Amino acid sequence: MQYVENIPIWGDPIDEGALSQIKTCALDADAVALMADHHKGYAVPIGGVVAYRDAISPSGVGYDIACGNKAVLLDMPASEVRANIKQIMDDIWRSLSFGVGLNNRQSVDHALFDDPAWQIPAVKSLKQTARNQLGTIGSGNHYVDLFADELDRAWIGVHFGSRGLGHKTATYFLEAGGAKDGMDVAPLVLPAASDLGEQYLTCMNLAGRYAYAGRDWVCAEVARILGANILDEIHNHHNFAWRETHNGVDMWVVRKGATPAFPGQRGFVGGSMGDISVILEGIDSPESKTALHSTVHGAGRVMSRTAARGKVNWRTGKVLSPGKISREMMNTWVQQKGVELRGAGTDESPHCYKRLPAVLNHHANTVKILHTLQPLGVAMAGENEFDPYKD
Repeated sequence: MQYVENIPIWGDPIDEGALSQIKTCALDADAVALMADHHKGYAVPIGGVVAYRDAISPSGVGYDIACGNKAVLLDMPASEVRANIKQIMDDIWRSLSFGVGLNNRQSVDHALFDDPAWQIPAVKSLKQTARNQLGTIGSGNHYVDLFADELDRAWIGVHFGSRGLGHKTATYFLEAGGAKDGMDVAPLVLPAASDLGEQYLTCMNLAGRYAYAGRDWVCAEVARILGANILDEIHNHHNFAWRETHNGVDMWVVRKGATPAFPGQRGFVGGSMGDISVILEGIDSPESKTALHSTVHGAGRVMSRTAARGKVNWRTGKVLSPGKISREMMNTWVQQKGVELRGAGTDESPHCYKRLPAVLNHHANTVKILHTLQPLGVAMAGENEFDPYKD
């Protein structure tokens, strides 16, 4: 960890674009920090932690409200998953909905649809769409994975958020609050006690319930496909805001691409499709307090999507200019790791990411690794899916 203009930053090298963004955020915030997987985002960097005493930032939470990870331990040996991995991944691919704007093939109901928050104008018209999409995975870097841990036990891991509900909710409040458009702009900051601020917090929490419900359903459905029972679960948002106390001060702590890691709190952090993932736990240390009890949410990108896949006409699918990563390069990497892959575009290849062990090493004084998970199967949206989410 190092300080740059009094901002605590983890990771090396420091991404200059993310550094510039967190400096802008610090002008209006009461505390900021930048995790080791940081890279540039919209107004607020991915891996950024920004805290306000009496304000909330829709820009900080981002467009994919309540994006997060869930991992579950199964009562099934990983050897059984390996022995049937091709069929299992085919079944997962057929049963679940990967892609943009899709409805779940199965009807899923949940008590959250009785929440009075649906009467708020920002989300009132979104309820039916949200109901239809509950339990869908989406595109971009969202996934359903199968893992083996160091004891050769099987795990399921998923990563996605609040789908169209979150994106449209964020868009509504950013427009209503007069947010500036662009990457290198000041984030929208609303007084938490204002009418718009209170409405945002209520809708954010609704989207949080929705994301949790979706990840719960997907994990349960994959366990059903496997014929296994869930023994343990770890579940976290990493695009969200929480009311927390730090150094005796109550603050709204906004984490964009950062995992809460209070002492004893477990988290699931995914690597790329060809690398390890981990179950970790926050520890009590001076450095943990400086990080506002936060850690990474993944490995962190080192190559942009456009650089990896090239420029593509999304209407026709025509490649306008080639990217740096070929399908063959990506497939070779995952095959060498013994991973059974379904879907995925070259912009999600392991070549585009830092190595997770190196990233986690920067946070060695704030977290401890409980389990190391080796990927067995990975399912993601296909090559030509356009990702509308801006974070």
